[in-house]
Amino acid sequence: MKKTLLATAVIGALSASAAAQAATVYDEDGTKVDLYGRIALGVAGGGPEYNGAEQEINNDAEFVDVYSRLGFRLSQEITRDLTAFGRLEWRFRADESGTRNGNDFDAFSETRQAYLGMTSNQYGTVQAGNFDSFYNQFVSLPFDVYIDRGFEFGGHPTQSRGDSIGYYTPDLEGFTVFLQAKNYSERGQLEATTSEDGNVTATQGGVRYAEGPVTVGLGWVDDVARGDGGNGEMRYGLIGSYDFTDNVSARLGYEGRDNNGDIVGPGGETRGGGFDKVGLGGTFTTGPWAFNVDYYNIERDDADTSRSWATGAYYNLSSNFDVFLEVADADAPRINRNDDFGDTIDSLTDDVYWLTGARYFF
Repeated sequence: MKKTLLATAVIGALSASAAAQAATVYDEDGTKVDLYGRIALGVAGGGPEYNGAEQEINNDAEFVDVYSRLGFRLSQEITRDLTAFGRLEWRFRADESGTRNGNDFDAFSETRQAYLGMTSNQYGTVQAGNFDSFYNQFVSLPFDVYIDRGFEFGGHPTQSRGDSIGYYTPDLEGFTVFLQAKNYSERGQLEATTSEDGNVTATQGGVRYAEGPVTVGLGWVDDVARGDGGNGEMRYGLIGSYDFTDNVSARLGYEGRDNNGDIVGPGGETRGGGFDKVGLGGTFTTGPWAFNVDYYNIERDDADTSRSWATGAYYNLSSNFDVFLEVADADAPRINRNDDFGDTIDSLTDDVYWLTGARYFF
């Protein structure tokens, strides 16, 4: 009950809120289809005033879609212990119509989830397709409490989201072991445009312990130089949380990756990418209210150390409708061509990003 309350009140994480709000459109002979989603709108403003080329950018307030979603959750009972399942979920734009300035664009902007699998209480779960990183689900999740910005550890796209297959065990007296692999294919590309590495498989794995008030995840990701900012080195994380009461929880985490000056990005730049991140945060709930605060210290091997912070307030008007305000001074962007990074904790009046809005779940 405690973890469900925190997840729903703080971020309305779709996996939690959808289970509570989803409408069952078919349920017969062991086959079930649920429809779920959310419509989320807000106003965002602030953020960095300059890009990496030292060019001033407009960071005025704007009416925005806040990750609205629509999805189906499917399941069919094969035996008493074995169930086949599937999931299909899209992001759509709730702040604009299907045309902008006379030009058509896709209202459904992203296929966020599309996967299928089998689950057994005795043997565990295997799934394949486009799904959130298991590293995020089992290791870094205690810090993934913000609707938009403020999360600095490996998130749901980390070497995942497409062409992936994964397995995790059932609960083994509090322990869950997971393993995932993602394939980056160059099939069909011209030989002149393929990389030296050709097809590449990125793996990740680890173990989570969740029992009573304690949750601790230990994991690794083969951060290949494809996809979400990989540099060819291993990413490691040790992240956990502790629930002091039903209303107060704290979280502490570390994530690190070695530097690699040999990897060159698509623009000819050296990726580098070594870092050591330490995060500290907490959540407090009272009645319909929830509050978050988080702080990170980020030491880079090839750039200045930066610090970032985020805080948020959330209010449940009903079980289906909430309003929110988030403020974040995110991890330092590059402030010039020499890859110098700003120390963002000192630039409160220039770089603070804010987002406020409302969400309706169904």
